[in-house]
Amino acid sequence: MTHQRDTFIPGQASAAPQDHSFSWFDDQQMFREPEQADVPKQEPGPGYVLPPVPDVGWDPLPSSRRAWLSRVLMVGILVAQSLLTLRLGNSAFEDEALYLYAGHLQLDHMHGGPPPPASFAAYFSGSPLLYPPLAAAVDNLLGLSGARALSLVFMLATTTLLYMLARRLFNERVGLVAAACFAVTQSTLFLGALATYDAMALCLTAVAAWLAVRTARNRAWLCALTIPPILVLATAVKYAALMYAPAVVLLAVLAAVPYHAWWSLSRLVLIPGVAVGATYGALRLSGSNVLEGLRSTTTERAAGHGVPVDMLRDCAEWGGLLFALAVTGSLLYAWKGRMNEAPLLVTVRVPRRLWRALIGLLLTGTALLAPVYQIYLREPVSLHKHIGYGLLFAAPMAAIGITRIVGSHFRHPQLGILAWVAMLVLGMVQSADLYHAWPNSEALVSTVRKQLVPDGHYLVEANSAPRYYLRDDVAFEQWTSTYTISYRTQEKKILTGEAGFRAALKDRYFDIIVFDRTVTRPLDDKLTQQLRVEGTYRLLVSLPYHNSYGDGFYQVWIPVKKKSPDVH
Repeated sequence: MTHQRDTFIPGQASAAPQDHSFSWFDDQQMFREPEQADVPKQEPGPGYVLPPVPDVGWDPLPSSRRAWLSRVLMVGILVAQSLLTLRLGNSAFEDEALYLYAGHLQLDHMHGGPPPPASFAAYFSGSPLLYPPLAAAVDNLLGLSGARALSLVFMLATTTLLYMLARRLFNERVGLVAAACFAVTQSTLFLGALATYDAMALCLTAVAAWLAVRTARNRAWLCALTIPPILVLATAVKYAALMYAPAVVLLAVLAAVPYHAWWSLSRLVLIPGVAVGATYGALRLSGSNVLEGLRSTTTERAAGHGVPVDMLRDCAEWGGLLFALAVTGSLLYAWKGRMNEAPLLVTVRVPRRLWRALIGLLLTGTALLAPVYQIYLREPVSLHKHIGYGLLFAAPMAAIGITRIVGSHFRHPQLGILAWVAMLVLGMVQSADLYHAWPNSEALVSTVRKQLVPDGHYLVEANSAPRYYLRDDVAFEQWTSTYTISYRTQEKKILTGEAGFRAALKDRYFDIIVFDRTVTRPLDDKLTQQLRVEGTYRLLVSLPYHNSYGDGFYQVWIPVKKKSPDVH
């Protein structure tokens, strides 16, 4: 007959376990109060007898006072995360503008407008049907600040879920320290201030990880079925979340092992099986464009031109300290599993060393997934964002590392404070630097707005931001970027690439031309030289800007005389 185990909270008190032939807890690490028979009888003596002195001056058992104190501390952590995030400010980033613009086109189509371009699904790093319309709806009500506030809400929820996960998997102190560490990393602050897929996808990943731990006690297979839909949704929102789905599945298995032993292995088959089936059905319904986007942006991403040594240094700067603490915590937790300071508890259930080593290896090793994969591809794009997914998993082990360094009864609190303050300073400096990596486009948008003409055509090198800000005045087909063109000449000949751009400039097709020499510098230089030689356009203004990488300028050109053949 199988017996149901009591609640498993490593390092905290619980009722004495039932008798089993095999246990995932180290019996030799269970501590009990001495038997009454072991206490020597006191000889009656004259005078006053001192009452017995308790071994500890605090109660390590769960209580309402401890719960409320933890909630107050969590509120303080979330307030600090909010303030650190809200201090970041800049005009719309290219990715923000692109996703919000696509969302507005989706909303317009829902209200009877033209269908949005199908090309979005082919190169978006997430489904254009999920996050973009949601963010665009908030943008309609509250503007760009509102869309960014939505990301902040997702990141605050992620920090809260991390606390709940770590508290249940380890104890209250580990949960609070894990939340405090994660809340100040650059990726947490940066993603909370950016209206992109990542905050929503990371929050959904945290929900799946929390469910993996929350449902670990329940043997019913229906409880495990709450995890696959969340994993599929997180992957659909941001394809890069697929990389962390196996970590969630393994966490679900390991979290259930102390309660159900070998029965927990059914989760290893059940959760991935349902998730794969749901993913297949979603891809069949969404069409080939989404599958093409998944391949081009994630599973079959082309190799980049990043320098592995530079990328490794960036990873060390963005998450190296937290990762080092996680490694320390994993080693110390595997060596000694006891998680509290009370010397004589009724029963302290400590998981076996194998389990402790596996959970540390899983949570800490997950932080290496994005760096290893992108360094392998030499693709530095979005690495500063993707590294935050792994830090979510590593934070609990980093918290164990800090608590073990601090020691029992806060023996060395200065060491824990030093580690957290170092993470705080790094997070603040790095997030501010990354948030100003793109130039402020307010002056450019204002200049372009004044030069708009009815049914005009506009060549802007990085046109996502102007296209987003001017969406009420300029239609989608009126914009052209320097990435690609298909131009029909007056002789009805179709030209693409550099030849197409040269022919369009010669015919004075564009009403405004903007170069900033950041995306397609060689082409910009050639076309600028053509404009100066032919004299078909004149330089209206050169707008200087400053970002984290230095100074630059926008060159805004307008035609001397305009002609308008068709373009496709």
